[in-house]
Amino acid sequence: MSKLRSVIKGCGSYLPEKVLTNHDLSKIVDTSDEWISERTGIHQRHIAADDEYTSDLGLVAARRALEDADIPASDVDLIILATSTPDQTFPATATTIQAELGIHEGAAFDVQAVCSGFVYALATADSFLKSGQHKCALVIGSETFSRILDWTDRGTCVLFGDGAGAVVVCAEEAGETPDNEGIIASRLRSDGRYRDKLYVDGGPSTTQSAGYLRMNGREVFRHAVSKISGVIEETLEIAGLDVEEIDWFVPHQANKRILDGTARKIGLLPEKIVITVDKHGNTSAASIPLALDIAVKDGRIKKGDLVLMEAMGGGFTWGAVLVRW
Repeated sequence: MSKLRSVIKGCGSYLPEKVLTNHDLSKIVDTSDEWISERTGIHQRHIAADDEYTSDLGLVAARRALEDADIPASDVDLIILATSTPDQTFPATATTIQAELGIHEGAAFDVQAVCSGFVYALATADSFLKSGQHKCALVIGSETFSRILDWTDRGTCVLFGDGAGAVVVCAEEAGETPDNEGIIASRLRSDGRYRDKLYVDGGPSTTQSAGYLRMNGREVFRHAVSKISGVIEETLEIAGLDVEEIDWFVPHQANKRILDGTARKIGLLPEKIVITVDKHGNTSAASIPLALDIAVKDGRIKKGDLVLMEAMGGGFTWGAVLVRW
């Protein structure tokens, strides 16, 4: 029996029309463009309109990914949506996207791993595809974090934005050489001892409300670089590859200082990092597919390139995925 490999066939993204700059935020909360940009590298972020939901953002990104892949929606038999801001407590927002795409077969569900969500979702899809249980997956990261922000807390409201990204992943027979395109390796991690460092202070079982995002920024930053660099090294070891072989590093866009620190820690050249945090802010599970789509569309990421994706989020959760484009 031949081995299967999960191959990314196309990608797409969507950003809401409304742009909120640091200058705009300085009129809402005690902050400034200089204060935000020096600490985070963020200059602006996109905010969903009142009538735009997480499913709406994800649907546009999904349609663009399918168009890019030149694959009809009817071929998709698995949809995994990474989000911490679902339309409703249930049903899964993935099923809303499934219905809007006119797909009535297969499976659709949400994955909740906060900022690590897309990495978790992609690794999950990879397992389903390689097992032969599904043939074609839509993996989406979509967030409307503006809905769970406390706009009086300058330590958090300046960091996040809304957006969506998606990839189409299909199962194909693996060739005999290790350079064939597709997902090569992934590694997922979590440690619930740190769940109170980045969390939302509400939920159906506790407060019967959505709640607001709360974060101990200093503690998150302290753990981020070491945990991210560690899981990257593990993933490269699984793949039998060295960091020098990576063509592009597409990290979760949380904070430019974290991105730079991680690159230094693993010995990666800064010019290999895809950075969008300056224009998008932290879009949680959407940040990696958003950055990926931009780097593919502008020609940086080319066929045959070795692409490393990583993220860390509340929980703590963290992980990495290595792909031959």
